[in-house]
Amino acid sequence: MTTQSSKLVTTGTEGLDIVLSGGLPARRLYLFQGDPGVGKTTMALRYLISGAERGESCLYVTLSETREELEAVAESHGWTLKGVHVYEMSAADGAASEIEENTLYVPAEVELGERVVALLQEVDRVSPTRVVLDSCSELRLLAQNPLRFRRQLLALKEELVRRNCTILLLENPISAGGDPLLQSLVHGVVVMEQLAPLYGAERRRLRVVKMREVAFRGGYHDMVIRKGGVVVYPRLVAADHHEEFQTEPVKSGVKELDTLLGGGLERGTSVLLAGPTGSGKSTIALQYTVAAAKRGESVAYFTFDEGLATLQGRANNLNLALDEHVKAGRVSLQQIDPAELSPGEFVHVVRAAVENRDVKLVIIDSLNGYMQAMPEERYLEAQLHEQLSYLRQRGVLTLLLMAQHGFLGSIEGPLDVSYLADTVLVTRYFEAAGRVRKALSVLKKRSGKHEDTIREFTVTSQGLLVGKPLSNFRGVLTGVPEYESRETGLLLEKAGAES
Repeated sequence: MTTQSSKLVTTGTEGLDIVLSGGLPARRLYLFQGDPGVGKTTMALRYLISGAERGESCLYVTLSETREELEAVAESHGWTLKGVHVYEMSAADGAASEIEENTLYVPAEVELGERVVALLQEVDRVSPTRVVLDSCSELRLLAQNPLRFRRQLLALKEELVRRNCTILLLENPISAGGDPLLQSLVHGVVVMEQLAPLYGAERRRLRVVKMREVAFRGGYHDMVIRKGGVVVYPRLVAADHHEEFQTEPVKSGVKELDTLLGGGLERGTSVLLAGPTGSGKSTIALQYTVAAAKRGESVAYFTFDEGLATLQGRANNLNLALDEHVKAGRVSLQQIDPAELSPGEFVHVVRAAVENRDVKLVIIDSLNGYMQAMPEERYLEAQLHEQLSYLRQRGVLTLLLMAQHGFLGSIEGPLDVSYLADTVLVTRYFEAAGRVRKALSVLKKRSGKHEDTIREFTVTSQGLLVGKPLSNFRGVLTGVPEYESRETGLLLEKAGAES
């Protein structure tokens, strides 16, 4: 935990300070390591610019890049290096004279190499509170061997800390996991990674391996580099977001559907709506969307598979007036590009909708697209479970749509996530009286009683129409039912003709 005497220094990177429980303890040396292109330089520049904006003196010591290159990086993000001093410390200059030195330690005092002495003179001239050393690989070249490198770094750390500097040391790791001796010297270690999936944009993430004095948030945290710098998406911990809410039934606006569900769905629950492609899942979701908007509630609809124009056109054909609620700001429709979004960023988008707009209904259409968008991500189901737990604790009703394989007979899902949902609502095709029809049933509801019947439903120009229980059929869920009496209980042919 951070001591009372330790001042925290903000990194300036969105999300990273949350991971670090406020920032970095001042007057310490930190190691940020990762392969080239992972975002170390961008994050380090933002760290210094954030200090300059607070009126602090900041120093960037570069051994591999020129001032011009750093200014170009800053300009690409819309930044200026005003207030940030850049000191170009070339590893090539003076390397020969450094080789001739046997050690940095002499009796009773520390003898620094020529280049390090020049660096300290620059530090004394600038008097910075924030310093970035880029990069550790070049410092190794200056030191020539591991022992001298360790001694040089220890001496440099002591001198800079004594001058009230908080230092970031950037490193391209020389081996998997980095240099353990180097990691033992610093106060904290942040490891940054870049992953290349078989398809789509690269994925970036970071992990705080070590951070003394700070109760940091462990595990991997997704991040992206965009104009304006690095954005870190802290890993979601549902237990940190509990909020009291009133449990009450959520109506769909269709009386028969609410009756099938035992009066309606419950706030703070998750609902899996599963069925074959085209069997009416999105229509049911739209029905709940419009019903919630009519009550004045905010809704967030995330679609992975269907274009927004198609979705809105479908709603208009059903006379649901979705556009009206979108323009009023009660409904937000967002199409997710599956090749560009990381799981952590999607969680952040959902959280922002809930916390900034007080969203009461979240719809993910569909789980197939969500899973296929991130096929190489491990533990995606565990992350989805954490996200549903978060939404449950915030009193949000969540509808998860999942397309199953097949149309009639045996139908299978691409994955089994039914255990994650509080309610499972299933749609099915079946054949009767020479027509392909649709049936709806509730297989599971943790929050209360529900009908165990199967009802036919259809989609008309006036919206969703749900019929009476199909009590005179057997085998509806198999797709080819048998009649048990002359009274079929089917919906009117007029309604079926409009579907």
